[in-house]
Amino acid sequence: MGYSARRGFSSGSMKATGAQRQAEVQQKIAQMQEAMNTVQEEVEARSFTASVGGGAVEAVANGRKELVSLTIKPEAVDPEDVEMLQDLVVSAVNEALRQAGEAMDKAMDGITGGLGLGGLGI
Repeated sequence: MGYSARRGFSSGSMKATGAQRQAEVQQKIAQMQEAMNTVQEEVEARSFTASVGGGAVEAVANGRKELVSLTIKPEAVDPEDVEMLQDLVVSAVNEALRQAGEAMDKAMDGITGGLGLGGLGI
């Protein structure tokens, strides 16, 4: 056992200083951020498809929540009922975007353990 005027008696094992702990935390945060970036890129590269009206309208969105394609079968086009077609399009697009958002949230929760760090910009 040794004695130091600063640390008092010690058993030879040195505890991490505040600066060392901070460096470790910063390193862990950097690793988490790198993992999040990788997962984000993977999800953004995926496609999410939603089909409504028995397949009459199909929307495809990417993981960046951008509409990539929209397919409308001719039988879905009824000049007498434009509102129904509009509803089908909105429904298909919203479902594809919801799937993309849900996939991103699930991927991020897998890394952060559900900490909800989105507000921190991480």
